[in-house]
Amino acid sequence: MKILLTGSSGYIGKRLLPVLIENGHYVICCVRDIKRFSVPESLKSRIQVIQVDLLDNDSLANIPKEIDGAFYLVHSMSSSSDYHIQEQKSAENFRNAMAQTSVRHVVYLSGIVNETTLSKHLLSRKNVELELSKGHYHFTTLRAGIIIGSGSASFEIMRDLVEKLPVMVAPKWLNTRCQPIAISDVINILSKTIFNPQTFNKNFDIGGPDILTYKEMLLKFAGVRKLKRHILIVPVMTPKLSSYWLYFVTSTSYKLAVALVNSMKVEVVCRNNDINKILEVEPIDYQTALERAFSKIESNEVVSSWKDAFISSSFNLNISEFITVPTFGCFQDIREKAVIDRDECTNKIWCIGGENGWYYANWLWRIRGILDKIAGGVGLRRGRTSTNSLNVGDALDFWRVLYADKTEGRLLLFAEMKLPGEAWLEFRIVENKLIQTATFRPKGLMGRLYWFTVLPFHSFIFKGMIRKLTQ
Repeated sequence: MKILLTGSSGYIGKRLLPVLIENGHYVICCVRDIKRFSVPESLKSRIQVIQVDLLDNDSLANIPKEIDGAFYLVHSMSSSSDYHIQEQKSAENFRNAMAQTSVRHVVYLSGIVNETTLSKHLLSRKNVELELSKGHYHFTTLRAGIIIGSGSASFEIMRDLVEKLPVMVAPKWLNTRCQPIAISDVINILSKTIFNPQTFNKNFDIGGPDILTYKEMLLKFAGVRKLKRHILIVPVMTPKLSSYWLYFVTSTSYKLAVALVNSMKVEVVCRNNDINKILEVEPIDYQTALERAFSKIESNEVVSSWKDAFISSSFNLNISEFITVPTFGCFQDIREKAVIDRDECTNKIWCIGGENGWYYANWLWRIRGILDKIAGGVGLRRGRTSTNSLNVGDALDFWRVLYADKTEGRLLLFAEMKLPGEAWLEFRIVENKLIQTATFRPKGLMGRLYWFTVLPFHSFIFKGMIRKLTQ
């Protein structure tokens, strides 16, 4: 069967893709930017990659007419303040595009929306469901709450809170109940739902066997990590203060923190487990889901991370527009140094950032990350998904990977920190010589003042970094 997979480069899409192929399907991957989508060579013969922006009607013409099924896995949460309008329009455009195809079944992954009063985020999900249900195809909605897995937003936010705060003074929404589900169960249910007649034209809540408060989830998380943690609930923390609390302590962006805080005040508990009986699945419990997630992290097998999605940044970046580093009107810091061992140098470059650090003056990088966080940027807390591999589109601390070719020996990063301008950092090995180039395109007078203010620090940091990389 031919399946259209929207959100192919997202957290869920990346994990669902190989399962669909393993099940014998041919998958058409919809991505907004082809240049930031990479898949293993072993999968390429069973997929077609097309560039589609659901807010751009012209790009919808790229969708093939002959498809049998489709997954709707896209959302615009935190991309802008009017994301609910964008989500509604995207759903409408998708439905109209499907009318031009032979699609028989569409599956949508939404959020649990059983309460009478919903957050803006959950209400938007419900409206998308209503819009998609108007199509001339069989339609199924799977409604999930908190998804637990290595790299998921919920997992990483809890990890930040538990591992960084021995004592938490937390808002009262930590007493809200939810029903978490493991990412492996989400993928299993998604893959078994498509083309299953028993799921046609219905909606189902999906969740694990445990119903827990967010406080209980954090304490169980601490138990798995063998950490002793204390949580004090205070009734006076406003939603705005709660959002700032999440933003400064965790790796989430402020816009995403606001959306999460508002949603966390709403109970997300399943109505029933009918879908488990239909598909013959038995979801794992919360603790097992945590243990499996850490097992993946420890063995460096994290397939996807929410941090690699653009909702983790303050940019809606089209990589194609920034892949060519400008020179006109730009300031540059160019350094060259002979490489003793090309392979070792390349491996160091591909392991840069995250827990590995930046090889020189890491304390200055941390200070820069703190300043960026205070200014409303992403800071350094996103880290990196894998400890030793980089792909186009990956988040790398407060950078985004624009180009990564290990054989060629070239890595190009674009800054997603708050700056009065645009910045690139490039590493290129040419004839056993490392060329390290920092480029800054200033915006107005403030941009120029910024460059000259940080110039002494750049001289210190970049000189030391290239020396460490080539040793």
